[in-house]
Amino acid sequence: MTTFRSGFTLWQMVRTARELTADERVRERVDTVLHIMGGLGGTYGKGRSLVDALEDVAQEAILHGDFALAQRFQRFAAYARGDLFLEILENYYDDEARQRSEEHMRRMAAMGADRAVAALDVLCRDRPDATAADARDLFRGIARSADYLSLGDGEGGIRLSTREVRRLQQYGHMEMVLRNLPRPASAEAARMMNDALADVDAGMLAQLLELRARQAGLAALRTVVEDPDSSESALHACLKNQEWIFGGAYVAELARRQYTPETILDIPLLRGDGSLHVVELKRANIKDLVIRRSGHLMLGAAAHRAVSQAQNYLRAMDENRPSILVEHGVDTRRASATVVIGHPPYVTGGVTSREIAETLRTYNAHQARIEVITYETLLNSASRMLALSSARQEADPDEEPAA
Repeated sequence: MTTFRSGFTLWQMVRTARELTADERVRERVDTVLHIMGGLGGTYGKGRSLVDALEDVAQEAILHGDFALAQRFQRFAAYARGDLFLEILENYYDDEARQRSEEHMRRMAAMGADRAVAALDVLCRDRPDATAADARDLFRGIARSADYLSLGDGEGGIRLSTREVRRLQQYGHMEMVLRNLPRPASAEAARMMNDALADVDAGMLAQLLELRARQAGLAALRTVVEDPDSSESALHACLKNQEWIFGGAYVAELARRQYTPETILDIPLLRGDGSLHVVELKRANIKDLVIRRSGHLMLGAAAHRAVSQAQNYLRAMDENRPSILVEHGVDTRRASATVVIGHPPYVTGGVTSREIAETLRTYNAHQARIEVITYETLLNSASRMLALSSARQEADPDEEPAA
């Protein structure tokens, strides 16, 4: 069940965000949001109409190349839809709230360090001959024990209140920050690190952070793909806002997923020319992805159903192109699609990964607007892109080319 949210803080954030763009069409979309939210008091427009209006702003911002504003309104929509807590929005867009959060993190870090000292005191008291290796083993054991703590779900699971879930989310955010903190071994090392950071190229640092985020996202996707019980929704969650995985032809993932009453797209991507590309996601664990009949290899029923679904989506986009272009600014005429389905290790019948790739290559050669690929192909392609990006980052720009 969807838990819609809204309130005075979101209303203020939307009003502030309106001043960040000079584009009239984007501002018109923002004004629609403010009209839905109304004035002070009341419910501030809480509900599906508010979520849709916020997503419309994000999409309009994408179409005008303002990706920072688009991301801001995508987060607003996620909060209004119930997917984000207010504290997360405040950490992004409220300086005072972020400072309070950072102060909370510092206190928690100090508390953790104090507890670590207490644990070492107990170790030294019980084992006066304890070494540094013993201390490492102690903390390694504590860390591994934490892996066995879980909330569970269904019968026998622990049920938490919204406040407790929010607190866990804050701890998770703090953990990501602390995990990336530098750990200088001495005061001199700390001074040298500070001097080095003072000369860091901000653009290069942003590229490195983006590369690291992409590596983490790809690793998460690989983990889900390799789990035979993973659902389509789990795969979708890993691929959301990860348009880079599908190649450099796409500039952004569109905020709106529904353009006609009968179609809800998994991942709508925007091409550089402003046209639509549809990504349809299916499960990775498909045993009959490719089958052998009379000595020949061909796609199984699951793949054909997925392609038929994509065909229906494209037909609907073609038939409703004028209204979609006017209402949402997206050109859906002759839109294209990619179906991502199956993973070779799950395919039965003695069909090899190479045979699957050849079968799909033959099938795709006869398709004009729809391409079918496996998660293995998607992962390998994205891995090669990251390898090239890493190589460029590691190259010395001052190094002279070899003669």
